[in-house]
Amino acid sequence: MIIPTTMTAVLLTGHGGTEMLEYRTDVPTPTVGPGDVLVRVGAAGVNNTDINTRIGWYSKSVTGATNAGAGGLDDVDRTDATWSGTPLEFPRIQGADVCGEIVAVGAEVDPDRIGERVLGRAMMRHPQPDPANPFACWTLGSEADGGFAQFTAMPAYGAVAVRSDWTDVELASMPCASSTAENMLQRASVGAERVLVTGASGGVGSAAIQLATRRGATVTAVCGASKADQVAALGAHRVVDRDDDLLGALERNSFDVVVDLVAGDDWPAFMELLRPGGRYVTSGAIAGPICEIDIRTLYLKDLTLFGATFQPDEVFADLVGYIERNEIRPLVAATYPLADIARAQDDFVAKRHVGKLVLVPPR
Repeated sequence: MIIPTTMTAVLLTGHGGTEMLEYRTDVPTPTVGPGDVLVRVGAAGVNNTDINTRIGWYSKSVTGATNAGAGGLDDVDRTDATWSGTPLEFPRIQGADVCGEIVAVGAEVDPDRIGERVLGRAMMRHPQPDPANPFACWTLGSEADGGFAQFTAMPAYGAVAVRSDWTDVELASMPCASSTAENMLQRASVGAERVLVTGASGGVGSAAIQLATRRGATVTAVCGASKADQVAALGAHRVVDRDDDLLGALERNSFDVVVDLVAGDDWPAFMELLRPGGRYVTSGAIAGPICEIDIRTLYLKDLTLFGATFQPDEVFADLVGYIERNEIRPLVAATYPLADIARAQDDFVAKRHVGKLVLVPPR
């Protein structure tokens, strides 16, 4: 194909509300470095990290829930307002989810890859590895431009071939949320056990239900009452209303693993619900990052707490395998043209949906 010199894209021009998202039709098309590929984006999913990065929620100066500052935060320390703790470079094209087709390659990449249908790794190894920090990594849409555009460039290893009859929209619902969920389950070594999943109606939570039941787990899901039937249909054996008293609704010491995306005021209950020797894993804190812990519960019950951000390469490879073998299925709540990104993000924050919201750039 003839690659245009300019493209349509959404530029994030600074931390703040959706007014910081600038839809443009004259953005220079990315050029590829020697080890890169250029991907024509077919679709790109919306994720919590897009909102968190835009509003600066990752800054340690912010202590509230993610939806509390969806219109912008006044007290953000911009020096640490990204998940990696380094200042964001503006303008930035966000979008951690990418499904598309390779249309150009760098000099060091096999030209036979042109035409490949690919998913972009949302989380990639840092381009300059630090032996002192083996967990160093970066994400599309944060440390590098991402998928809210007609084209995006990425390292060749980050564009993973996928052979599936799913649509671009369905595939774009997977990379960030589902790899996050898979990484959490691998980090906590989840098997055929009793698992509690919080935030179960969101992209990561709904993926965690499918991926945990795929492992033979018995899953109890926590979500809003209006979403209970849809969450149960994903494979949850029991669904609990997020507004219930969890310690009243569930038995103490009854779970092997808690997979948590919520944190907030309910966090102490999770420690009580875990059996002695149980494991807790988290990759989000949508209800607020500051929690209370009774250290006696932690050590007297021999609990293990896991944080899960960095993803070993096999996490994404395994996820693509599940997709190709139809061992999991996509859950797309709605699609939007890229020009409607502000509406899509507002709808995302409102959380009236189950699953993923996906943006489609113009062709």
